[in-house]
Formats: sequence, C-alpha cells, structure tokens
Amino acid sequence: MQPLTPLEPGVVFWAGRDSLDEIRGLGVRCGQLVTPGGLPLDAAEAAKWKADDFRIVTVFAAYEGEDYADIPTVERTVGFIPPATREARERRTYEVSDFAKMLGVGGIACHIGCVPEDSAHPDYIGVRDLVRRICDYAAKSGQTFALETGQEPAEILLRFLKDVDRPNLRINFDPANMVLYGSGDPIEALRAVGKLVISVHAKDGDWPPSDKPGALGTERPLGQGAVGMDRFVRTLREIGYSGALNVEREIEDQRQRLADIGGGISLLRAAIQSTQTS
Repeated sequence: MQPLTPLEPGVVFWAGRDSLDEIRGLGVRCGQLVTPGGLPLDAAEAAKWKADDFRIVTVFAAYEGEDYADIPTVERTVGFIPPATREARERRTYEVSDFAKMLGVGGIACHIGCVPEDSAHPDYIGVRDLVRRICDYAAKSGQTFALETGQEPAEILLRFLKDVDRPNLRINFDPANMVLYGSGDPIEALRAVGKLVISVHAKDGDWPPSDKPGALGTERPLGQGAVGMDRFVRTLREIGYSGALNVEREIEDQRQRLADIGGGISLLRAAIQSTQTS
C-alpha cells in the first residue's frame, strides 16, 4: 500500500470484538490493534489482521483483570502495579511483542498503571525494572514500547521514562485520559512530552466531577468533550508529530461505538484540513 500521510486518521480496534472488514469499512487504512488478555496470540489470530491495504501501527496489550470503574480501582488493577499479576502480565507483554513481530508491526504499547511518585517505593522500583526488561525484549525485534498517558501528570511520566533509560521507550499520547483522570491540561502535557510521542489516540471526554473524589471523568464522542480537536491537531503539528491519529471510542454498544468512531473520523479530517490552512 501507499505510505500513510502525515496525521492520517486511523482507528483503535480490538481483537475478539472487531473485524478487519468492519474497520476498513470506516474508510481508514491504519489503526492500533488491542489484544485483550487471555486471547491466544497465535498464527491463526495473526492471519485475521493481515491485509495488503491496511497497516497496523501499534499492537496494544490489555490484561485480564483490569478494571477502569474509578481511579482507586484503576490503581488496584491496571497495568504492572498490582504485585500479584505483575509476573503474568510481563510474560503476556512478551507474547504481545512476539505477536506484533508476526504481524510485522514495529511498536507495542500498554497502560502500565499508576506509578508511585516516590522513586524509592518498592512498586516504583519493580515496575521500572520490569519496563526495562520489556524494552530490552522488544528491542530484539526492532520494536518500540510505548506507555499510554493519563494516569499521572506529564512531569512524573517524563521522570519515570528518564529513570528507565531505554532508547526504545516512548509515549502513546491520549489527550482524553489527561482529562478523564484530572491529571493535567492535555495540550500542555503534549508540549511537555512531545519529543517522545510515537503514537496518538484521538479521544474525548469530560473532567471528573468535583463532588465525587476518586471518580473518573466521562468519555464522550470525539468533539463533544473538553479536549478540543482543532487545538490538539494544531499542537501535534507544532511538535512535529506526523504519525497516525487513531480514533478511540470505548462503549459497550458496538453499533453506537462504530457510529461514533465514524463520526470522529469525519471530525478529525475536518480538523486536519482546517489546521493545514490556518
């Protein structure tokens, strides 16, 4: 297929939920494939996602037992923070790296969880060392490993990446997560971490309610939340990002989800065009 254009719209889609025909039917040529925990990542699964006219830009690891109900639940269940599941999730991430290699994809990503601010905390040290091992494993296949934003302010994420100290460690930037977790203005965060951003989600949402401590904000269809897509796309251009913009929408209703993604693609294309001429 022809090379992707700078800031080409794509889609975040799920193995075991979506099909390649559905995704291509949205009029896109690229996307980020999410692999749910427990799904066998074998040659038969890889064959479902190979196509000459479609490019998977990242394989994203989700893990069994993760729960995004609210911030305390995220802290207990997501990523590499929970000690009880850390070893199994490390092994699963190696499987995701191997699966990405089968697909010819040069990057993997995940949520690592809410890393403690204290660099002397045992969980901080354990996750830091685990991320180093994953980076080293991915590097053997020429892959990057990206951490998704949102569960910590930009400056804490940057400090963690510096401490890990691996050249193939990068950032998967999701502006809505900064809003949903109340962890900082997404545009300011993007400017702060821009040189490390290798993949991007186009997602929207509202800030957490001020009267409910620990609550997450509410995800919205693209253009209906607090991010501001024109401002977001303009800032991506300013920092020199030229990769894909993967529209993400995570709701249970599959028909509505695909409809919202389709609407998001149209909105995103309009934002890309308007920022070209402004």
